[in-house]
Amino acid sequence: MLGNFNEFPDWISRGLDDLFPYKKAEDSDQSFLKRLELSSIEKKPLRVKLGIDPTGTEIHIGHSILFRKLRAFQDAGHKAILIIGDFTARIGDPTGKSKTRIQLTKDEVESNALNYLEQLGLGKEPQNSLLDFSTPGRLEIRRNSEWLENLNLSNVIELLSNSTVGQMLAKEDFNNRYKSGTPISLHEFLYPLLQGYDSVAINADLELGGTDQKFNIAMGRDLQKAFGQKPQFGMLLPILVGLDGTQKMSKSLNNFVGINEDSLSMYSKLEKVPDDLVFSYLNLLTDENLNELSSIPREVQKFMALKITSNFKGLEAAKKAQYNSEKLILGNQNSLEEIPESSISKVNFPAKAFYLFSKMKLCSSSSEARRQILGGGVRIDGEKIEDPNLEFDTPNELIGKILQVGKKKFLRVSN
Repeated sequence: MLGNFNEFPDWISRGLDDLFPYKKAEDSDQSFLKRLELSSIEKKPLRVKLGIDPTGTEIHIGHSILFRKLRAFQDAGHKAILIIGDFTARIGDPTGKSKTRIQLTKDEVESNALNYLEQLGLGKEPQNSLLDFSTPGRLEIRRNSEWLENLNLSNVIELLSNSTVGQMLAKEDFNNRYKSGTPISLHEFLYPLLQGYDSVAINADLELGGTDQKFNIAMGRDLQKAFGQKPQFGMLLPILVGLDGTQKMSKSLNNFVGINEDSLSMYSKLEKVPDDLVFSYLNLLTDENLNELSSIPREVQKFMALKITSNFKGLEAAKKAQYNSEKLILGNQNSLEEIPESSISKVNFPAKAFYLFSKMKLCSSSSEARRQILGGGVRIDGEKIEDPNLEFDTPNELIGKILQVGKKKFLRVSN
């Protein structure tokens, strides 16, 4: 972090990893504090950009860090400019990738985009959503195909003239691939330029991004200067470490908590977060006073799980999840109030235990199910299953029962 950002209010400085440029100057192009003051004097809300490439279908709590900061700017009276990268998603952001990404179709991207917007709160009241979709003047949703699809070859050449091969190869991901001999397709060099041009198209004052986005955001600042605009500032927030305690949260690594997960699943995952991550989860995903936390690690862990779950599901649902989770851990399902249900209709009977847990998607494969059973991590209604080939003749033997893998995954079997 470049500074402690004490001159900013807590809603800006909390969780902030980097702000660039960060200078105590009178120039509103160099000092974000001056840009804020100018916005207040002119009664002109800042245009705060956040771009999302809908290359997947599910938003997890790691993604929500940026949306929470964007919402904070909305609540302070500024305008959130949410860029749906429906054009750039077809290229795929090369950041963090060790090989060229598979390009998506236009229909796949649009389907993912609508899914994302629903998860962010489209159609909900502001108090029940990550972003404020309903207060006039607080949100502008743009798809970058609006301007990028209409660029002709002359425009593309003009964009390319604002960067060099050396600059691109200085980007860590490209540099690593170049040195290792891993192919880099020329269209991947276009991604930072196109993301940067988004800032020109919407005249951004500030762009939010993860710490891995500094190169792309800086490119936007450079292009705005080239096109005669006041350059944007870049505000970077940390990338959340996943449930495994080592790698960034990712669905592909199965170390994530989806914001659409039921409250019991969400709480149960969060209360198992490694102790050394609990503080950062509270800092980045809640507004709680970190100076008033308990000195007992387990109590802080449960407090964190409750607060984050309540942010997404409401306090009542979070408390119920906490209660039910404790009952599960104790092996007492008699008073469980809320358990995710899943139909057993797709399971073919007779069914062996390893097949059952794979088909019900509690394990990613039959081989994983075998490993989990042999490792002692599988239970049915609290009773440990030790034989992967244990056979169930009919669905009736299982309907109403709770299937559990470890302490994080469980469901109640329904018709």
